[in-house]
Amino acid sequence: MSNKMRAVVKTKPQPGAELREVDISVPAADEALIKVQATSICGTDVHIYKWDNWSQTRIGAARLPQVLGHEVAGDVVEVGRNVKRIKVGDYVSVETHIPEPSDLQTLLGQMHIGENMKIVGVDRDGSFAEYLTVPEVVCWINAPGIPPEYASIQEPLGNATYCLLGEDGDVAGTTAVILGDGPIGLMAVAVARAVGVAKIFVTGLFDHCLDIAKQVGADYVLNAGDQALDRVAIVREHTGGFGADIVLEMSGAPQAAAEGFKMLRKGGRFSAFGVMSESNLALDYNNGIVFKGARIYGINGRRMFDTWYRVRNLLASDRLNLAPIITNIIGLEDFELGFAQMLEIPRQSAKIVMFPNSSLLKQAQNRRK
Repeated sequence: MSNKMRAVVKTKPQPGAELREVDISVPAADEALIKVQATSICGTDVHIYKWDNWSQTRIGAARLPQVLGHEVAGDVVEVGRNVKRIKVGDYVSVETHIPEPSDLQTLLGQMHIGENMKIVGVDRDGSFAEYLTVPEVVCWINAPGIPPEYASIQEPLGNATYCLLGEDGDVAGTTAVILGDGPIGLMAVAVARAVGVAKIFVTGLFDHCLDIAKQVGADYVLNAGDQALDRVAIVREHTGGFGADIVLEMSGAPQAAAEGFKMLRKGGRFSAFGVMSESNLALDYNNGIVFKGARIYGINGRRMFDTWYRVRNLLASDRLNLAPIITNIIGLEDFELGFAQMLEIPRQSAKIVMFPNSSLLKQAQNRRK
């Protein structure tokens, strides 16, 4: 094996990235080297690609150059001397959040939200490459029959699953509103349909994405840009006047969040996942939360590894209809096209998956025919 590889690298503190030949890193004692089969583009990657205020603050110019990406599936080709749980030949995906063993959250079983956790593709080199080195602790062994384009999106699919299921997983027979028609919102629709949510409402801005929502299981799609449409009234009308049992805020839009609390029934659960450009949010605290007895969950990442276990089982069951959500499959060298499609307004794409290997790319494209 050569000691060089192709990788999409953030080289300068400005918009864009470059396809470069870089060194393949040698795994440390507790790490594994993964040969990437597929890696998908996330909203976080778009932030870094644009080099927005968040990227400038969170990463900073001093850390560049750095390989982008964190959603990935591939084969273990080398392991460090202390690695015990995985072995060469295992087909794995990667949990983005690298826990710090000494964190209180890690000790309490909440290692996905540790104070000092690190993030793949943010705090260290990522997966937009032919090879990736990560600690053993974040490697998740896949069921062998899951195609790499689906195995690579388990990380965001885990976000959607955790956001929907919450802490107790008690969602069968409930009603749910999903605010946002981005890829993770669409995944939440597919999961909701697979696990028995009785009525699924989706709000969003883009006709193409709302059409995908219908394909994967939404009962009602509501355009968030239609000022004449009373979305709160529609949700209440179709839930006996009570409002939805569960509301998932996945858009990061203040208007959506404010509407979401009005759509929520008394005693219902609000899962907050979307990240807003401004943290301050005006809402009716008394009537929207206190007197309503609302339960609010902040969703950051996935439960390690309860969520991954559920996602793997759902994927292996063939009950999830994710095919319409993966709208583009491209080669790693076409990353600029992928980012352009992610940034296009109105959106004409959802999830974009890249393949470093041309043979695997062709196989994936043939599976979609």
